[in-house]
Amino acid sequence: MSLNKNNLTLIFFTLCITLVSGQVEEQRDSILTQDLDEVVVTATRTVRQLSSLPLPVTLIPKTQLEQTGVTRLNEILNEQTGIIMTPDATVGGGEGVQIQGIASDYVLVLIDGVPVVGRSSGNLDLSRFAIGNIKQIEVVKGPSSSLFGSEALGGVINIITEKPSTEKISGQLSHRMATFNHHNSNFSINQRKEDFGYSFFVDRLSTDGYDLASGDVGQTVNPFDNYTLSGRLFYDASKKLDFFVSGRFFHQDFDIAPSTSMEQDWNLLVRANHDPSPKTNVQYELYYTNYITDEESLDLLTDEVLLSNDFNQKLFRPEVRFNQKFGENTLTLGVGGNLETLQRNLFADNVSFFSQYVFSQYDFTPPEGLNVIAGLRFDNHSEYNSQFSPKLSARYEISPSLAVKGSVGSGFKAPDFRQLYLDFTNASGGGYSVFGKEVEAQGIRQLQENGEISNLAVNPSLLGERLNAESSVGYNLGLTLKWGKLTTDVNLFRNDFTNLIDTQILASKTNGQNVFGYINRERVYTQGLETDIKFNGIKNLNLSGGYQLLFAYDKDQEDSLDQGEVFAREPETLQTVRLERSQYFGPENRSRHTFNFKVFYEIPKWDANANLRVVYRSKFGLTDRNGNKLLDDFDNSFVDGYSLVNLSLGKTLFKHYQLQLGANNLLDFRGNNPLALQDNEVLINPGIQLFTRLNITF
Repeated sequence: MSLNKNNLTLIFFTLCITLVSGQVEEQRDSILTQDLDEVVVTATRTVRQLSSLPLPVTLIPKTQLEQTGVTRLNEILNEQTGIIMTPDATVGGGEGVQIQGIASDYVLVLIDGVPVVGRSSGNLDLSRFAIGNIKQIEVVKGPSSSLFGSEALGGVINIITEKPSTEKISGQLSHRMATFNHHNSNFSINQRKEDFGYSFFVDRLSTDGYDLASGDVGQTVNPFDNYTLSGRLFYDASKKLDFFVSGRFFHQDFDIAPSTSMEQDWNLLVRANHDPSPKTNVQYELYYTNYITDEESLDLLTDEVLLSNDFNQKLFRPEVRFNQKFGENTLTLGVGGNLETLQRNLFADNVSFFSQYVFSQYDFTPPEGLNVIAGLRFDNHSEYNSQFSPKLSARYEISPSLAVKGSVGSGFKAPDFRQLYLDFTNASGGGYSVFGKEVEAQGIRQLQENGEISNLAVNPSLLGERLNAESSVGYNLGLTLKWGKLTTDVNLFRNDFTNLIDTQILASKTNGQNVFGYINRERVYTQGLETDIKFNGIKNLNLSGGYQLLFAYDKDQEDSLDQGEVFAREPETLQTVRLERSQYFGPENRSRHTFNFKVFYEIPKWDANANLRVVYRSKFGLTDRNGNKLLDDFDNSFVDGYSLVNLSLGKTLFKHYQLQLGANNLLDFRGNNPLALQDNEVLINPGIQLFTRLNITF
């Protein structure tokens, strides 16, 4: 059943007028009021009050998820300060996340504290994750490898699921319809009975997709459907010992005939929590996850296989954590290991990684008002050099209304399977080849024996030289100011990256194509300012806003510009000009300015609520178009700045029924894609998306 846009628009604005005309007679806490017991666990891997943390953390509670009407993780993250969603160019699309200008490759994503795998192209698609059973989402900004190891250079996102809390069986049944024949249904049930508890969740999402380029083959977003099933069991064996078991399964199919694309992942977590004494806690954890994709691109006329990508990644991780309290201070120790395997048809052989790690952290308060957290982690890996990852954070409360905080820490990211073991030749793309570092020497030798190499571009003795882990050092310095009902957080940040892995040409082939490999060489930094302001001084009305100023640059490119080695062609005169540093825009997909503004309004008399959210992003570039390997003022791949306005209205009927109407991209922004040089009608946004949702609780 498709959604009639005209009818929904009429209903939408009728309900809007009804809500606005209601008089507020009762006072009730709003969803954005920060309670004193609002706690997070990701920042320190222990329970901490959000307002007392010495490092930048964003908390998104369940009530905000419900009232905004979003259904997937990427949708709600895109409305947070300093967080931008970035598209994935693989089959079926999807979106990764950028934090403080740091690409999604360097952001670790967790569910209930354990990592999610499935970066077949480096990007982790966050649209895979349904949020119907989520208690809260925690985002830690800045390097976090001192606790979480590889991939946590830019930050950590932890999805925390709900726990049953009542002996009565409770749950909900929900269905959401939206533009493009978009349907999302989910069902959840949970109960806590004495020492035993359970929670189950089922979600289905389907859509017809949409096409923003009518002249191209296929659609911009292909039709797809996916399913998520998860279950959790809780058991208190005694007052000192409890167990937690959780499992999750996800399956997705894309309708892109005659090609095929399937994606699925599942995981199993077993955790024992032991309290030998009131001040001692030990957690034992076993975790297994498996991610699979099966993609096959066919020629429309001949059904010939153009590209096949089979990807099967497995991770097994045991871990033990120990927490000991000394008064107000807490010592955390941990030890664990990762056994990771990957089967992929683009690799010559099946490959595996094995790493072991230990970490420690001391959370203490030397004098009153000062909180210091010092952490260190050591990782020993089978395929790259060992890594030490220290971090130091501190917060000082000058007065009840003013506090300063700062942190400095290092992070790292191990070379991935693709960068080490990829063995790929694109027969349909003219015959270029790409080799991972561990197989490049053998691959070049095989091509030479076949007479396919015309000349080498690197010293043969350097082929197969070990890749180093990418590393970063991050700095954050901020303050929190409370003035009555107004709270302001300001944070200055700087992230310096070294040994970033880039591609290089290894050789030229006799067919005119190149052979590519990987090398450590890039030095990049991001720096800027973030500020969040919240105001809840008007009864039942909460206002919040956020802003990020971002500067991101490649240091090697800056050096080349300073030495006068970078040129571009002036498009009007076609003259070659030497570029100045001021004409260098920075890496792809980075906006200098981003802004968000949110209004949440509750009407207790009508048992209703409304919210308006505005997200602005200034211009950004997509790719280098003039061949000088950087984005500059003469490139024509820039997307102009734009705003997205999202609106949602909700009404509770008969206590157990909630009706919600909303519009995403209310101003119907579309925007042109600058890469479509031959067709100015190709767009980057499908326009306004209307939705309605009915939720039944029991």
